[in-house]
Amino acid sequence: MPRDIPVGNGRLLICFDKEYHIRDLYFPHVGQENHVSGDFFRFGVWVDHQFSWIGPEWKIGLLYKPDTMVSEVSLYHEALQLLMVCNDAVDFHENIYLREITVENMAAKEREIRLFFSQSFSISGNNVGDTAAFDPDSEGVVHYKGPRYFLINGQTERSRNLAQFAVGQSRINNKLGTFKDAEDGVLSGNTIAQGSVDSTVALHLTIKGTSQAKAFYWLAAGENWKEVRHLDGIVKKKGPATLVKRTADYWKLWVKKETPQLQLLPKKIGTLYERSLLVLRTQIDWQGGIIAANDSDVIHFNRDTYSYVWPRDGALVANAMDNAGYPIISQKFYQFAAEVMEREGYFLHKYNPDGTLASSWHPWAVNGQSQLPIQEDETALIIWALWNHFVLYRDIEFIKPLYLPLVKNAAEFLCSYRDEETGLPLPSHDLWEERRGILSYTTGTVFGGLTAASLFCTVFGENEKALHYQDVASSIRDAASRHLWCDDLNRFCRMLEKDEHGNLQVDSTCDASLWGLFAFGLYAADDTRIDATLSALRENLWLKTKVGGMARYEGDYYHRANEDFPGNPWFICTLWLADYMIEKAKNKEELLEAIEILEWVAEHALPSGVLAEQVHPTTGEPLSVSPLTWSHATFVATTQKILYRMEKMDLCPTCGHSRIGRVIGEDWLAQLYAETCDSIRGLCKIK
Repeated sequence: MPRDIPVGNGRLLICFDKEYHIRDLYFPHVGQENHVSGDFFRFGVWVDHQFSWIGPEWKIGLLYKPDTMVSEVSLYHEALQLLMVCNDAVDFHENIYLREITVENMAAKEREIRLFFSQSFSISGNNVGDTAAFDPDSEGVVHYKGPRYFLINGQTERSRNLAQFAVGQSRINNKLGTFKDAEDGVLSGNTIAQGSVDSTVALHLTIKGTSQAKAFYWLAAGENWKEVRHLDGIVKKKGPATLVKRTADYWKLWVKKETPQLQLLPKKIGTLYERSLLVLRTQIDWQGGIIAANDSDVIHFNRDTYSYVWPRDGALVANAMDNAGYPIISQKFYQFAAEVMEREGYFLHKYNPDGTLASSWHPWAVNGQSQLPIQEDETALIIWALWNHFVLYRDIEFIKPLYLPLVKNAAEFLCSYRDEETGLPLPSHDLWEERRGILSYTTGTVFGGLTAASLFCTVFGENEKALHYQDVASSIRDAASRHLWCDDLNRFCRMLEKDEHGNLQVDSTCDASLWGLFAFGLYAADDTRIDATLSALRENLWLKTKVGGMARYEGDYYHRANEDFPGNPWFICTLWLADYMIEKAKNKEELLEAIEILEWVAEHALPSGVLAEQVHPTTGEPLSVSPLTWSHATFVATTQKILYRMEKMDLCPTCGHSRIGRVIGEDWLAQLYAETCDSIRGLCKIK
């Protein structure tokens, strides 16, 4: 079930499903640890001796307050004559989750309305040895195990205390949990339980006919009992409404600090651009890890999640954040990358948010032969993204300590990890993590990484190294033209594999990742070979349904919804087609089709603005994880590309400045990039 309206602050992340259940609660890292793994928190109402948990009986609207990371959730139950509006937030500074609930009694008579909140923790990912206890000091309920503590409390406008509470065992010995105790409107008041436990608390409101009242619920996360009591005290002292408001104000300031010319695009694109920035922020850990997605439902696919740091995803997200004007986020990621890089100069498959090595299915040996279990593009893209960061922000003091251990170390690895026969990068796993070979996409990223390394060496005065990396990049480009271009296909192939006799076999599958052949500078977008390749991709991968969009590749099986189509449309793949159109565009009219693709993405987002990984080819419903960090980052990046092209197309002939945006002019770094690219092209034997 897709996650909607994630709210977080970099340490505490709360994710909801479409029925407004809290399904994931991560602390103290985004993506690590999930304390609600496999279950969910319930929210229910008792009125007129009737009880209802929020779910299918309710009309639910899941939105955010504009320009904030505060939800605006509407809950309507016709039979109960109740309308509730909830504002969920994780305080931007403290590890406190808050819910402000406005309850409207739509009946003509005065009624008592009881709100019930049920917590089902699996602290640190399992429900063995948990404790739930009433805390007389805070008059709330505390769940804890080891160094993880969660205090639940609430108040109304008339009462500063919980009206009821109960803790008990759940999911064992035929005990369902205290949430069942709530369904008659009365809780037992049991004060402590251990093992597999849950808790339920209640707030009571008396509301006159056709009137409103407010209630507040909160959860404080910490590492000991004293800390969560202190956080609970902050809520009571400042007031929960104040914390919700200050969080909304903070995120409005954060998302509006930059002023891209979004008015040049349809309004829905600008709205999703800003929402994407906010959603991206929820998926980034305070120590720099950029998490692919935090949606534990995917665990049912292979008993694992997306809550990891893939260097590829992280590099592309960091690049998007750099282009959007948020360099501190990117700096933390690059520092994270430098700390986890292997001493030989490459990155392994993926990492946990705390920097430890994550789970993997890439083997270290096959048929008795050792191999590196890597996706080489992940190494190359870090250098590529870091160079683009430096071009934008010129933060030489930040780059200096990363130059040797990160940039040069990775570049030396990229130079050495090459196939002697072809001159192309050696086989590695593809970006989809499904096959291993000499990949066109990976070749493009390696070229981009080595070009970036050459530029770094130039600015640091190591001209011989710069020329060496240029020479290797040019030989890789020649090798790509010689081996990856297929005359019989009239396009580039996806991959080369060596059979048992050492002969190269061509994988001719149309794959959207061939975008990488121009995205990182290996070829220009207007190269006739790129044009032929992208035309073939569009013909074979664009979904010929009312939904539309681009599939990943022909025969994609992952979450496949219909065997008649090449696969499901992915947001990133669809946006890659827009990137190609933008790169080729000579005037504003030629940008219109790319703008239509951005509109397509906005139209297939959830109402909250959240983007999944992929959508159903005929219904447009979200599939796989949601939100996918990469989807939002690609939308931000493609929007930036369109705005940049628009600015460059409207220069003042007198001063050379853009009439509609930033100054467009050549500076020494831009000139250096152009000269380096020219040098590499000059070294190439095959044009």
